[in-house]
Amino acid sequence: MSAGNVRFVEGRPEHPHQDADRRSLVASGQKPIAAVFGCADSRLGAEIIFDSGLGDLFVVRNAGQVVGDNEIGSLEFAVTALKVPLIVVLGHDSCGAVAAAIASIDANSESQSFYLQRLVDMIVPSVKRAHRELADAAGALDPREVGRLHIEASVGALLQRSIVISDAVASGRLAVVGANYDLANGRVDFHTVVGDL
Repeated sequence: MSAGNVRFVEGRPEHPHQDADRRSLVASGQKPIAAVFGCADSRLGAEIIFDSGLGDLFVVRNAGQVVGDNEIGSLEFAVTALKVPLIVVLGHDSCGAVAAAIASIDANSESQSFYLQRLVDMIVPSVKRAHRELADAAGALDPREVGRLHIEASVGALLQRSIVISDAVASGRLAVVGANYDLANGRVDFHTVVGDL
């Protein structure tokens, strides 16, 4: 995956596994090299930024890569049925869900729709942690740092809430990695690693 991201950043993607032969090959089954649990942001297409193709990645996405029951179930399927050795939790800078969570702390902020507010509320603990640990003297937060804390929290939530995932990590069959995508330069920074790669 790292090599594919380097090709993407350098502007020399190979676009592997994107032809009719590959389509025919994977029609009868899949064996992805990793699961990517990422933000649903339209600028964050996992197959593109990792220069991969059909059958290479098992991708689960939602706004702000918040960990819910459906996401856990999908990732457990990737671990148990597809035997992926790696889950990448992929966030990015300028995340609208993170920005909404930061704004929601303000007493004057307007509440969102029911479902959007539930999503934002799942990111708020990372905002509160950032206020405790990272705020400057004026209390201002760097959204990138909040995003990084939220990626770490998502990795932690997967391990805490899923026995399947935590057992696979403990047995050495799986690693879970937190990563941040830089929208401007296309680089993925892998920063939180749990398990053996």
